Amino acid sequence: MLPREEIATAQIPGGDMLTLVSHGRDFIIMLGRNELMGTRMQFSEEQLARLTLERLETPAPRVLIGGYGMGFTYRAALEKLPEGGSVTVAEVVPEILDWARGPLAHLTGATLEDKRGQVILADVAALVDDAVDGTTPRYDAILMDVDNGPDGIVREGNERLYTRTGIARMRDALNPGGLLAIWSAADDHKFTRRLKDAGLDVQVEAVRARPNNKGPRHTIWFARRTR
Repeated sequence: MLPREEIATAQIPGGDMLTLVSHGRDFIIMLGRNELMGTRMQFSEEQLARLTLERLETPAPRVLIGGYGMGFTYRAALEKLPEGGSVTVAEVVPEILDWARGPLAHLTGATLEDKRGQVILADVAALVDDAVDGTTPRYDAILMDVDNGPDGIVREGNERLYTRTGIARMRDALNPGGLLAIWSAADDHKFTRRLKDAGLDVQVEAVRARPNNKGPRHTIWFARRTR
């Protein structure tokens, strides 16, 4: 059996330790002793971007992504982005970007230099607040992949994102017709109801973690602001 080799560690502000490890040709980011994400199971994170952009009717969408991780969602968003669109990523752990430019550079490619996108060291909630308050333009899509879902909080304080107030803030940061898409390791019927109670038109999709229709099923909520 191949051993896991520790490459680097990073502290999540208000959260646990992240550890980047290699396992043969694969790379994994661990949260404590648990696998948070890895190169063997990236398909659902890519689908978060692809399926969202397929649903958008805006010619040049302005997209916000919460969480860089290994860059799977960001890269997929840039690949599907219509002409004139832009993507902003909010990431709170500086070392994540060091890893993207270092041991994970083969995954990153030229995405961090792509002029259509930018990665900002910031809490995604702060960028949502800026759009709601009118400091910045509103978004056509907000993609959230900062936790393992409403019941899988990675960073202390992120609970507020999934409350009625947090959902309302994200809804108000969208243009009419815009989409809030949230990735989760598991389904949550109570959270689906919370999205609907916020006046959003909700679709729920189960997506495999691997493109060969294998691996665990992950959940993506697509919640559209209709007015």
